[in-house]
Amino acid sequence: MRAPVTTPVDSRLNSRPVLYTKIDCPWCAEAREVLDRQGIGCDERIVTTDADACAEMMRLSGQAKAPVLDWSGEILADFGAAELEPFLAAKVLASEVRS
Repeated sequence: MRAPVTTPVDSRLNSRPVLYTKIDCPWCAEAREVLDRQGIGCDERIVTTDADACAEMMRLSGQAKAPVLDWSGEILADFGAAELEPFLAAKVLASEVRS
């Protein structure tokens, strides 16, 4: 079992994203890999072992599927790399425009 990742957030971004994952979920592993590859740290909450995190994920996304990414209140739910990469690019671009 992989331990939750808590690495520093990219300094270009305003807040630290929260990634809700499930153990042995290939899409969750892919999401972590994309975030790592882009140098974006996050707080990972494993919903299969944390009932509070699971309830929070369901409240935010309206469903029980993972992964879910919460970044400054913008929610990306039940996604793969094809959805995550443009979402991250838009977040980074938006933070650069604000800077």
